[in-house]
Amino acid sequence: MYKIQSTTHFDRQLKKLVGKHPDLVAIYEDALGVLEKDPYNISHAYKIKKLSDIAPATEGIWRFTDGVYRIRYDIEGKTVVLLRIGDRKDAYRK
Repeated sequence: MYKIQSTTHFDRQLKKLVGKHPDLVAIYEDALGVLEKDPYNISHAYKIKKLSDIAPATEGIWRFTDGVYRIRYDIEGKTVVLLRIGDRKDAYRK
């Protein structure tokens, strides 16, 4: 099992999005369950991808996709650090 940790930036983005999109709460909870078990997507059962040409600990090397929402994160040992969340069109902007 992996520990989930979020940044303050992630928390602010999530709070802002949930106000506009209440369905995001269920998606976020499902994502937490997946990332606790298989953040590297070894089982190939989830829409998780390792991104290329991305600096670790700044942008999120990994991406979890559910519908139009993207969660970007890094993995540090046994900790998954949630960095960004957004819809498909905004998830890759700085």
